Amino acid sequence: MDRPNPIIVLWSHPRSMSTATERLMRERGDLDCLHEPFMYDYYVHRQVRRFPHFEPQPDHPRSYDDIRAMLLDRAAAGPVFLKDMAYYVVPRILEDPELLQRMRHAFLIRDPAAALASYYRIDPDLTCEEVGLEAQWRLFRGLRDRGLDAPVVRAEDVRGAPERVIGALWQRLGLQYVASAFDWSEAPPEDWAQVGDWHGQAESSTGIKPVSEAERAKKARQFEEAAQTSPRLRDLLAHHQPFHDRLAAHALTG
Repeated sequence: MDRPNPIIVLWSHPRSMSTATERLMRERGDLDCLHEPFMYDYYVHRQVRRFPHFEPQPDHPRSYDDIRAMLLDRAAAGPVFLKDMAYYVVPRILEDPELLQRMRHAFLIRDPAAALASYYRIDPDLTCEEVGLEAQWRLFRGLRDRGLDAPVVRAEDVRGAPERVIGALWQRLGLQYVASAFDWSEAPPEDWAQVGDWHGQAESSTGIKPVSEAERAKKARQFEEAAQTSPRLRDLLAHHQPFHDRLAAHALTG
């Protein structure tokens, strides 16, 4: 009996460099790639809150069940990759063992202070759930409890050694190494237009570059400045930092 085509999921949190990592997967050329399909269930179908800078596609499935059916339908034709936020689907997906078993899972995390500062600039009304790391940890722990492999990568490690770290991730996911994926010569994907304001740098980049000390200092300064304006960012950081650290303990380094 033939093995079914894989459905590979990169579970992320906002501003974790997930769009750039998704671009690497798209540039491979051997995967049918989707950009955050479950956001339609969270923001459009259930309307948990209004998501700024989002223009829903009218023909996109909106409920969890319809999105699930779309993924399975597309996987019938070939291998599928999606980047999505864990908070869109937790806890619902933990009650869907058939889909969990059908997927190959990976997680991407970033220093939450840097992610928070970046998120706050675009959406000052972000909620605790939307920071995303707690949901990632809950999903990661649920997968491990079910005996499912779930490699973790840190955005900082990807930027420091993209070929090595992403190569190790591909190996864990059962994918061949594709060197050309690290040189972005093609135009950005059309489906990024629905959330275009969130992806400016990823759209204009030609590859992934290391984090400089100047950039690290700038990110730290940006968080402090944002926290002075909105002190609740410190509470959000305190809440999510432990979940980041637990996930980071499982991170691949190549």
